[in-house]
Amino acid sequence: MDDALLRLDGVSKHFGGLKAVDEVSFSLAGGEILGLIGPNGAGKTTCFNLVSGVYAPTSGKIFFEGASTGGFPPHRMAALGVGRTFQVVKPFSTLSVLRNVMVALGLRRYGGVLSSFARWETPAVRKEATALLEEVGIADLAEAPSGKLPLGNQRRLELARALALKPKLLLLDETFSGLRHEEIALLSKLVLDVRSKGISVLLIEHNMKVAMGLSDRLVVLDHGRLLAEGSAEDVRSNPRVVEAYLGKGASSHAS
Repeated sequence: MDDALLRLDGVSKHFGGLKAVDEVSFSLAGGEILGLIGPNGAGKTTCFNLVSGVYAPTSGKIFFEGASTGGFPPHRMAALGVGRTFQVVKPFSTLSVLRNVMVALGLRRYGGVLSSFARWETPAVRKEATALLEEVGIADLAEAPSGKLPLGNQRRLELARALALKPKLLLLDETFSGLRHEEIALLSKLVLDVRSKGISVLLIEHNMKVAMGLSDRLVVLDHGRLLAEGSAEDVRSNPRVVEAYLGKGASSHAS
């Protein structure tokens, strides 16, 4: 077994006759930011769902820290150290920003939303939750209703909740989608800060400038299959990638 934190080995996921992911293999090293990109329908979110335990593979194997985890449910993957954000942010909208993070801290210990909040609302947890909000830059909004936050701050709250689980691997699903330029810059810095703390990152991102700027390496999917893998420059200049995004004939005009 290699030293990869995460490894997919010939992983497929079929939904009836649809091969959403088809024999995909790639690995992610400890402390690495790996971008998972591709056109719409390429299989990126299905890959995320396989890694995080939402789906079990139809075939192939998934390894996390050298142990086979394919088919483990989401709560078990979270306990192993896999945290995740979602493209559609869904905080507990009637709870404050602070209490949203406190619930996440309770889940780490108790594994259930109701029991975690009832038994885990302590001064120590409040302090830890406040520190996480400070880390993502929204501590001043601690008592605000989370459902009233603008999208950029909701994305930062989502990141704080994921970090509350103390992940070894953080999955970021379209975290930058819909954000303004200044919000993208701020969130990009937060992701780099997360990596500086030793947390590996696997991200899906349609904004190619963001994906290429943040990622150490990129994996490109197309129609469920691995199309290319390498540095941003390797991927940017790959004619097959250009064709997948822009159509046949585009690669001859790509700079």
